[in-house]
Amino acid sequence: MSNLSLAIFDCDGVLVDSEIIAARVEAELLREYGIELSPEEIAHRFAGLTWVRILELLSAEYGTTLPDELRTRSHEELTRRLAAELEPIAGVQEMLDLVDLPRCICSNSSSDHLKLELSKVGLWDRFRPYIYAAREVGMQRPKPAPDVYLHACAEFGVEPRKAVVLEDSVHGVAAGVAAGCRVVGFTGASHSYPGHGEALSDAGAETVIARLKDFPAVVEAFSAWAEA
Repeated sequence: MSNLSLAIFDCDGVLVDSEIIAARVEAELLREYGIELSPEEIAHRFAGLTWVRILELLSAEYGTTLPDELRTRSHEELTRRLAAELEPIAGVQEMLDLVDLPRCICSNSSSDHLKLELSKVGLWDRFRPYIYAAREVGMQRPKPAPDVYLHACAEFGVEPRKAVVLEDSVHGVAAGVAAGCRVVGFTGASHSYPGHGEALSDAGAETVIARLKDFPAVVEAFSAWAEA
């Protein structure tokens, strides 16, 4: 019998290969305002953060005020591109078949965004209604705050230490660790970069995988370690 009671998944960059698409859109928009960042650098530096937070950080870094219209334009362009280009992470359906735990999603994305993405890749019905948007639950604080993970554990009546989280970003790993969950880092999406695994480990991930098909074995191993 597993000592784990809940599997929690981030969405972008874990279930769907969306982070690189978002980074390309953001790089194109920022270039119009004189901020030259490659999609790879954006993914490296800001994966897991909201676009609002990214704009705040870049405004401070470049000593400028980026207009609010960037939020609307980013949403519209990203929605269009996701509808055309989004793909699931390889092996996601097979992985879900093998993880025999209750499951949910905890994401910094909005509910509307999550429904668009998950429906596009055939995952909506595998998780609904257990899909939690950080800015729409509890204190509405996005990751790296732990709130969305604590909310999910409370909804399932599970102690955080009995929940295993799969995360691709430093901020997401930090959120899971702060919540008291057991966290696995993931580096198998298109936005991954040299040193990605080490960064996730430094943020507190207990182990890091590059293939979703390895996650079921990690879940089993976590249970064995806890029971030893």
